[in-house]
Amino acid sequence: MLPLAAAEEAIGARRVRVDGRVVTEPFAPVQLLANVTLDGVPASLTWRTRVLAFNKLAGLVTHGTDPEGIGTVFEALLLAIPPALRRYGWHAVGRLDRDTTGLLLFTNDERFVAHATRPETHLPKRYRATVGAPITEAQLARLRSGVELDDGPTLPAEARQLGAALVELVLTEGRYHQVKRMLQAVGLPTLALHRQAIGGLECDVGAGEAREVSEAEVSTLLGYASR
Repeated sequence: MLPLAAAEEAIGARRVRVDGRVVTEPFAPVQLLANVTLDGVPASLTWRTRVLAFNKLAGLVTHGTDPEGIGTVFEALLLAIPPALRRYGWHAVGRLDRDTTGLLLFTNDERFVAHATRPETHLPKRYRATVGAPITEAQLARLRSGVELDDGPTLPAEARQLGAALVELVLTEGRYHQVKRMLQAVGLPTLALHRQAIGGLECDVGAGEAREVSEAEVSTLLGYASR
């Protein structure tokens, strides 16, 4: 496999063909079974699913641009990963609110995005919330049995108290502002929210830092067979 700069140079020189046709666009999609040649010699294609674990800071948005000028998770990610990983096109796997911190995944594989975000996968996500009211067992019981929201009832959540104003929730859904809305529905306004884990993958890097998730972790902790 050519380094990125060499590949772009070869494409610019019209030395690369895909299924017999000259390629002129470096980022044109290529099917895995396509016949690719360089100077008439068959070139092998290599591909594997790559996943990054990023510990999102508060204030960043999970969009391509930030109208408020604070910054995006994509900008922060590029500062947190080595140059060799910056050449990939990274997709955010789901979203976190601007003021929510914690684990956010990125991938080069759109099929992994679908796997991790579709309801049928039931990939659990664990959150820790600092709340602005005393936590009672009755409130925890309501969260465990499901809460009625304006867009319908939620599935039951795992809920446990970690401190005087700290509660942990594990959800298998991903509705808009769901954690905050569930807590508000039982009388626990959210002051701060952190996503601690997705599937069996823990947020194990420092704030604003990232690491590549191994293929074994993608398979065993996130339930996805890398291609």
